[in-house]
Amino acid sequence: MTSQLQLKIFSLLLLFCSLIALLWYLFFSSDIYKPLHHIELDEAPPFSDDMDYQSFLSAAQSHIEFLEKNGSGRVTSTFGEIHFPISWLVESLKDFTEKIKQNPTPRELQHFIVENFTIYQAGGREGKRGRQMLVTGYYEPVFEGSFTKTAPYLYPIYSPPDDLVKEKTKGGNKTRIGRITDNGFSNYWSRSEIETLDVIKGYELAWLKDPFDAFLLHVQGSGRIRFPDDSVRAVRFASSNGLEYNSIGKLLVDEKKMSLEEVTIPAIRNYLKQHPEQLQRILHHNPRFIFFNWGDTQGPRGSSGAVLTPGRSIAIDNSALPNGAIGFLSTKQPVVNKQGEITDWRPLNRFVFPQDSGSAIKGTGRVDLFWGHGDFAELAANHMKEDGELYFLVKKRSDSEK
Repeated sequence: MTSQLQLKIFSLLLLFCSLIALLWYLFFSSDIYKPLHHIELDEAPPFSDDMDYQSFLSAAQSHIEFLEKNGSGRVTSTFGEIHFPISWLVESLKDFTEKIKQNPTPRELQHFIVENFTIYQAGGREGKRGRQMLVTGYYEPVFEGSFTKTAPYLYPIYSPPDDLVKEKTKGGNKTRIGRITDNGFSNYWSRSEIETLDVIKGYELAWLKDPFDAFLLHVQGSGRIRFPDDSVRAVRFASSNGLEYNSIGKLLVDEKKMSLEEVTIPAIRNYLKQHPEQLQRILHHNPRFIFFNWGDTQGPRGSSGAVLTPGRSIAIDNSALPNGAIGFLSTKQPVVNKQGEITDWRPLNRFVFPQDSGSAIKGTGRVDLFWGHGDFAELAANHMKEDGELYFLVKKRSDSEK
């Protein structure tokens, strides 16, 4: 066989493979990476709920109030190509709530859902089979602190400074955060600049014992501070500095300080205690900085404004997934013994409400479950890193089924 003939055969094979790849992309890949997938009835999971219905009703009422207050006349376009008025999502939720008030059996509830609701599933992480998502947890931490800088309370959290500016971008669909300088609008100070240059001195809200406590409070977005007189006050997210979130867990993995499986909040805390000389560099890897205000006794509120319900409220990426529908989460939760140790992981299946968002929660493959406060909440949130599936339910209507 001549070299010219070999080259021609190779070129034809290459062209054939390229054509196959193009056809696969056109007919298959677009379906795989949809943000939401319509689920046929034979694909629907068992909609059994492992929590009490009272917590559902409480979270549902909060969600209805949020939708009615903020969604009048608006539509959501994140259900594939179908657009649902917010009023329809409210009606869906009210109908579902009325059924829950009847205390249905799992079989009765399953029948009610498949007969009356359209089911969607979040697309999950690219490259993961079965539209699997990464499910993590967050909670409302309690840290020791003081109103004044007195040893050992040396690490401040701040209220929003006066020079922090928010303005709409061109088009008015996004908000940017920064400060005004002689040269116009500029990015706000980074975590490193705030913590080393004293650029917002005077806006200290309270002082904590540990720098990682302060950092973790930023990550969680809200928490409680216990003062020396044993009084407790809540602090809530007020604003950020507008800069991107960089994961210090990913940094430690990239630097081969620990494996991806080993990365948990306790593991990071332990590493920083063992390597104090690296603490500032690692924490400053994340330029994003959070400002706080004092909160009320109702509990933390999500980005939606709704009061979060432990075990029912989730954080999602609102630009990728719908925040107006009822959700159903299927994943795993820890089993804890009397010594406070995780001994196993068991299934978690329950209805949830997308009431929050987070700088680390991006795309269709991430969901963060709010655990509340207390020892179990802290343990679950700090160790939860499980695969899971997330579904959304919307009441059927004739024009949405065509």
